[in-house]
Amino acid sequence: MPFMTKPLFFLLCLVVTGECRRHGHRVRRWTGTVESQNHGTSLTKKPPDVTKSRKTKTEHLLKVDDHDFTMRPAFGGPAIPVGVDVQVESLDSISEVDMDFTMTLYLRHYWKDERLSFRSSTNKSMTFDGRLVKKIWVPDVFFVHSKRSFIHDTTTDNIMLRVFPDGHVLYSLRVTVTAACNMDFSRFPLDTQTCTLELESYAYTDEDLMLYWKSGDESLSIDDRISLSQFLIQKFHTTSRLAFYSSTGWYNRLYINFTLRRHIFFFLLQTYFPATLMVMLSWVSFWIDRRAVPARVSLGITTVLTMSTIITGVNASMPRVSYIKAVDIYLWVSFVFVFLSVLEYAAVNYLSTVHDRRERKMRERARSQSLPCTCGISQTRTMTMLDGTYSEADTNSLAGYTEDPVVPEEEQEELHEVPEKPEHMVVHLSVSSESTTTKKKKTIRALNIIQNTHAIDKYSRMIFPGSYIFFNLIYWSVYC
Repeated sequence: MPFMTKPLFFLLCLVVTGECRRHGHRVRRWTGTVESQNHGTSLTKKPPDVTKSRKTKTEHLLKVDDHDFTMRPAFGGPAIPVGVDVQVESLDSISEVDMDFTMTLYLRHYWKDERLSFRSSTNKSMTFDGRLVKKIWVPDVFFVHSKRSFIHDTTTDNIMLRVFPDGHVLYSLRVTVTAACNMDFSRFPLDTQTCTLELESYAYTDEDLMLYWKSGDESLSIDDRISLSQFLIQKFHTTSRLAFYSSTGWYNRLYINFTLRRHIFFFLLQTYFPATLMVMLSWVSFWIDRRAVPARVSLGITTVLTMSTIITGVNASMPRVSYIKAVDIYLWVSFVFVFLSVLEYAAVNYLSTVHDRRERKMRERARSQSLPCTCGISQTRTMTMLDGTYSEADTNSLAGYTEDPVVPEEEQEELHEVPEKPEHMVVHLSVSSESTTTKKKKTIRALNIIQNTHAIDKYSRMIFPGSYIFFNLIYWSVYC
């Protein structure tokens, strides 16, 4: 058996050696394949894009920490050009009382900052939200003459920052601004208003920052669906000029100008038509009997109070300007027509009272100062001449008649009952000279219209409507 142990041990060693060589060959074939594959792909793959790498931070990519962004780009050199364009989203309101307007817009800035350039072969730009804006330099544009403004923050701050590989930057934000508008109400409500929104750099003069419209008039775009209840938007346009401040210098200022024309139909229904109807209603009193005092007085007072209410309502929605507006002219002239109709009845009533009192006095005076004469005619009558138009010649022609004392009206009935007394006619004559008669005739003709209260109402029916129509023709031809 000892001689058999050595051959078996030698055979076992050969088997183990063969298996080790075979396993080593398989390992070399597998690793050789992987290496050959890696070697083949390294010849065709492009360099990695750092913008696609999740391990690269924004600060490292844009080199934010390597530069001082408190200074403007190209500090110490020429002024940096900053282009601006605006898209108007809505024109929210126009307030005549506060003399301002509210507008929502997209404000975009364009400039180049080489400090933000980066390498990129596939991505044309990188877009960020408002968190990066606080770490880099952005233009300090503000709204001149603004009362209130804010950047929308629903659901996050409406700010967008887009950086291009060559360093060009687009900075966009959504803003709502309320700015002052100097309005002229001299032609209200037939007016046209021009308002302006002004943009300017707060800190940088024209030597450091050149603010300009990026595409001229095309830099301003508006939504076609924008509409206002009281105004028609006629025109939007842009302008630019330099603004000077005595303490700081010259600044570039951009203007957004828009023209608004007011719709007149609302004011026709709410102001002009009611005022016209009140004036026409006041003319109804000219056809009412002058003796109907309660009817004419109540109608006149009602129209006056209604006109006062209309004027108060219009002025309540307007600023307290120190000049006369077009609507004020119309309303106050209408108020004067209504008030004159009340005064017209006051004059008619007064003249009627005076006329009646004068007639009573003239009758009493004629009875006390007349010259009686008795004429032998068949019936007894009393003729009283009130106008005093008889001359002395006419009086002398009655010399053949016998005089008789004046008989009072109370005793006339008793005279009729006496059959024995002869029938006669008592004539009361007022003697006057011819010159006095002529003067009285002229005076009576001149005062005929004043004393005849019916004639005053008759002429008012024509004068008042004619004058008001003439006023309307002049008013609408001037302001329309």
